Amino acid sequence: MSEHSTKDSHDLQLLENQLCFPLYAASRLMTRAYQPLLARFQLTYPQYIILLILWEDAPCPIGHIGARAILETNTLSPLLKTLEKQGWITRTRSVVDERVVMVDLTDKGHAMKQECACIPQELYEQTDSNAEDLATVKAMLNQLVTQLQETM
Repeated sequence: MSEHSTKDSHDLQLLENQLCFPLYAASRLMTRAYQPLLARFQLTYPQYIILLILWEDAPCPIGHIGARAILETNTLSPLLKTLEKQGWITRTRSVVDERVVMVDLTDKGHAMKQECACIPQELYEQTDSNAEDLATVKAMLNQLVTQLQETM
């Protein structure tokens, strides 16, 4: 093995060359940026994601929420239980198939859509990026997510 190929192999293991690390760091920092914005609504970031899905798709089965949020049932169930306890959602068995649990928004849950409408704009104002750059990054990440989902 040549010295060059050994160096290249080593370079692939440098943290600065890893795709996963900036994605991980950006995800953690983005979640942290959302925390103060969501705190006034007593929501966590994963709960907010679930509400975003429900504001678009409710009523819908738990499986649909899990697929859109890319969450397993064992992660999703406690989140839904908390949202139900807080009065945001209801969970009921489907009348068509009792094995399916349907999730719907309560009146409080519907009303919170309008109250939370300010959150995306407030978050964008925290960054120095312009809307076009953010849209490009989002499109690239969406493509990466799709490619990863297809391989798993």
